[in-house]
Amino acid sequence: MSVDILSIDYQSNNCAKLLEKSLKETGFAVITNHPISHRLIQDVYFEWKSFFSAQLKHNYTFNSKEQDGFFPYLTENAKGSKSKDLKEFFHYYPWGQFPDSMSNQTKILYDQLVNLGSDILSSIEENFPKTVKENLHSSMKNMIHNSKNHLFRILHYPPVPKDSNLDSIRAHQHEDINLITLLVAGSEPGLEVLGNDLKWYKVDSNENNIVVNSGDMLKLATNNYYPSTTHRVVNPSKNENVSRYSMPLFIHPNSDAMLDKYTRADQFLNDRLKEIGLKE
Repeated sequence: MSVDILSIDYQSNNCAKLLEKSLKETGFAVITNHPISHRLIQDVYFEWKSFFSAQLKHNYTFNSKEQDGFFPYLTENAKGSKSKDLKEFFHYYPWGQFPDSMSNQTKILYDQLVNLGSDILSSIEENFPKTVKENLHSSMKNMIHNSKNHLFRILHYPPVPKDSNLDSIRAHQHEDINLITLLVAGSEPGLEVLGNDLKWYKVDSNENNIVVNSGDMLKLATNNYYPSTTHRVVNPSKNENVSRYSMPLFIHPNSDAMLDKYTRADQFLNDRLKEIGLKE
């Protein structure tokens, strides 16, 4: 059995229906022929590679309350995992910390990904079954309108140390907390999803594509109609043990948005941040 993640032409007439189908069945979809410039993505990667290689990155150490800035190596663990992930990363918000030496390319890419994510969320909402639409506490459009919580996470997975514990991994299995995630292709392969048969399957890593997946908030808001599929980033082989870079954009609702009758988005998020070691 394999995970049938659809590869979808974003410019096609049936894009919205295929997105809804793939996310419903697998929690993932691969978008081709999208409007984001490949050159822009590569330029942003280039700048952040320089950032992670310099000690000045520690001048931007994250703010625990706001969750913006640089998160050092071995900071985060997956929910339920005792081992820290083998990664360092930077949380970019337009209102948060940002390296003085960087250009505005990151903000440009952020804005374009937010617009794309908003369009994708709206298009799949149009294809919600009637029962799902009727049970929404709030429309997706209202949930994310003018949200300041969309998070752009720039990740660096350094070469895996030879003395790492056997259970150490670049990103332990987890589910995303947000509504949907847009992931421009990583610099190296490694992303895997867990199938219903409890086997792991590699996800398309073509540099021209964007991977979309649904998260816990969408699962809750749609009363489990969409799954929040477990995924991970595995370690490279000894012959391919080089740095890996990745840039997911997490679409989040407004802080006061109600995911269901009882659950506010900000409380749901804060609880998870505590579980993964990013908040006390």
